[in-house]
Amino acid sequence: MAEEENEELSLEEGASAGGNKKKLIIIAAAVVLLLAAGGAAYFFLFSGEEETAAEQVEGDGSEEQAVESLAATYVAMPRPFVFNVMDGKRDRLVQIKVQLMVRGSANEALAKKHIPLLEGALVRVFGAATVQQLRDPAGKELLRVYALKALNEATSKLENKELIDSVLFTGFVLQ
Repeated sequence: MAEEENEELSLEEGASAGGNKKKLIIIAAAVVLLLAAGGAAYFFLFSGEEETAAEQVEGDGSEEQAVESLAATYVAMPRPFVFNVMDGKRDRLVQIKVQLMVRGSANEALAKKHIPLLEGALVRVFGAATVQQLRDPAGKELLRVYALKALNEATSKLENKELIDSVLFTGFVLQ
């Protein structure tokens, strides 16, 4: 009888151990299937967009040129502008670093070609600034507007079009 009880216990332990192994195998198989399904869905959903976008770009070159012509590029002035401004009886030293935003590679090339002209226009605008204008945020914005107007007037005379879209002060020091 003791032998029969031992055999029954060993069969129950074997059955539960076998059941645990089967559950583990089923869970592992389910995880693998879910990962495979997720990978396939990702591949089909996102690889189709890339091909469609590539086909659209290849199919219509005029859209690509239109997007490129609207792309903003930045032309940095080679040197910061350093000048003195009178504040009563004191001289104040000002340093302004400028970058110009242009639209399209053609305007970028023309802006780089005319850097000396653009620097001269900016020197005239900055030389007319007052200390109060340079201290006040609204005055700085007004200075930026004057600079944009002067730059576009200068480029309009040479190239018959306005090249500059925006004037950006990337560094501004008033001492």
